[in-house]
Amino acid sequence: MDKQQLSKDILKLVGGEENIDQVTHCMTRLRFNLNDNKKADKATLKNTPGVMGVMENGGQFQVIIGNDVPVVYNALVGNMSKSPDAKPAASSGTSKKKNPLSAVFDFISGVFTPILPAITGAGMLKGIVALLLTFGWIDATSSTYIILSAIGDGAFYFLPIILGISTARKLGSNMYIGAAIGASVMHPTITALLAPGENVSFIGLPVVAATYASSVIPILIAIWLASYVEKAIDKVTHASLKLIVVPTVTLLIIVPVMMIAVGPLGVIIGNGLTDGINWLFNNAGLFAGLLVGGAFSLLIITGMHYALVPIMIGSIATLGYDYLIPLMMMANFAQAGSALGVSLKSKNKQIKSLSASTGVTALMGITEPAMYGVNMRFKKPFVAALIGAAISGAFVSFFQTKAYVIGGLAGLSGIPMIIGPTFVYALIGIIVAVVVSAILTYILGFEDVPEAVPAAEPTTPAATTSVSAVTAVEETKALDQDVFSPITGEVKSLSEVPDPAFSEEIMGKGFAIQPSEGRVVSPINGTVFSLSKSGHAIGLVSDDGAEMLIHIGIDTVKLKGQFFSPKVQAGAKVAVGDVLMEFDREEIEKAGYTTITPVIITNMHQYNSIESAGRTTIKEKDLLFTAKA
Repeated sequence: MDKQQLSKDILKLVGGEENIDQVTHCMTRLRFNLNDNKKADKATLKNTPGVMGVMENGGQFQVIIGNDVPVVYNALVGNMSKSPDAKPAASSGTSKKKNPLSAVFDFISGVFTPILPAITGAGMLKGIVALLLTFGWIDATSSTYIILSAIGDGAFYFLPIILGISTARKLGSNMYIGAAIGASVMHPTITALLAPGENVSFIGLPVVAATYASSVIPILIAIWLASYVEKAIDKVTHASLKLIVVPTVTLLIIVPVMMIAVGPLGVIIGNGLTDGINWLFNNAGLFAGLLVGGAFSLLIITGMHYALVPIMIGSIATLGYDYLIPLMMMANFAQAGSALGVSLKSKNKQIKSLSASTGVTALMGITEPAMYGVNMRFKKPFVAALIGAAISGAFVSFFQTKAYVIGGLAGLSGIPMIIGPTFVYALIGIIVAVVVSAILTYILGFEDVPEAVPAAEPTTPAATTSVSAVTAVEETKALDQDVFSPITGEVKSLSEVPDPAFSEEIMGKGFAIQPSEGRVVSPINGTVFSLSKSGHAIGLVSDDGAEMLIHIGIDTVKLKGQFFSPKVQAGAKVAVGDVLMEFDREEIEKAGYTTITPVIITNMHQYNSIESAGRTTIKEKDLLFTAKA
């Protein structure tokens, strides 16, 4: 790949030099602050050879390159007449104003992504309990049923507490004050006091009766207000009194405000959204399903589907069912159908294998590989998937098909969500989504990729530098690669990382770790081939040829090296357990950044799959996963 030409193409496609306010790079991507993001040609950029993906995050326009990003960055800067650092980077407190809509989606995504495992687990259990009850395998009066139901209902009933923690974390305020605010309105005494018909007041001000169990909007608004109150009090309080004064005054202000004004307003907004959605599907079901089902994949691409999560939760909490979840399932199954259609149509063995495997993955509810790697790549299959989702969406909405719990992915693993009176219609809708999308893909066709002609064996001698060694390794057959944990902490799926470049596996495959300690050690025997200036990312290549990336936190490049202390340099030979980096985990999180750390294989084309070691908590040098060749 000609990096010089790639840099020229990128410069042109982001709107030219005059549209660039600032450009920096991290370990894997070019990060542009553009004067006008609309001037950038995202569609062409995504299809440019050498570009792995394009995304907008926090007002920043990001072009994902991979390990070659330093070379491309230097070439890009060389093609500019002015220095990209002519204007200082804005700090987190003075950053360019975000698009309000983007800011809302980013906020909702940041709040709900971390809590999805809890909601999913509880929802799946509710679905299983419903299944056991339906088939008569459990008695509704038994203590076993009561206990299982409580486990399933707990996360939803005490949702204000869980959301209080997650919202406070997203806003950079104290998570435990957030939890205390949620717990206050969930206290049994308050719940009884706010029973309908009771006249309640606080220092002479009327308190409107409201039910906070399973509610979403009131706690989001309350914690948002609390973040400002907490910071304002913190600024005017002496350091010796902060521990006592800040939480006390924050609770004393926010909880009454929530009960007097925010809570009733939030309940009205939440109920209004739920009632509006239900009115739409009850009165225009077929049209609503056609429109929303057909557009759901587009919502997922833009991240706008996160705005629907509170509505889904609110519908199930208040009504016991939701109309949107089945439509999301139809969209996912349609993407699976299109990918399988590509597999049937393509004459290229690699494309057939890729589309078949990603299609099966999409059937399980993980659609990104099929959607980005196959359907959008060939364009017409993606259109077929949108049509298939619209048709199946219209079908399930016509029969008012519902989901009764939230749990599992919107694929085969999420079947328990739709078990209920409309289950048969949901199953028919799934079949329609897959079959229609696959048939349309086959009929519409696409520009197939011809089989590659095997190239002659290279005759040049192997390079000796560490970076060249990475390229040279690609010419040999990969071996299985054991990857040991670089950090002590909790093992997470990449899908839990709040950055699409990792969660959608654009950069590669592996796992993430939520650190409990601030140290990174080498996960392999090999060489450090790159180390970001800010210290937040480390690139390694193993002695067996696996290229790896350890990315400490998300958007931590903005800290510009603060709180990071590298212990190695690029080019250093390392063994498993050698210390690579130390970082101040608590200070990074106080600065408002998550420290979740993706550990990924970036040259996955050399490997067939990733095999987890099956750990949920892990220590340094424990086996994390194996890349199978």
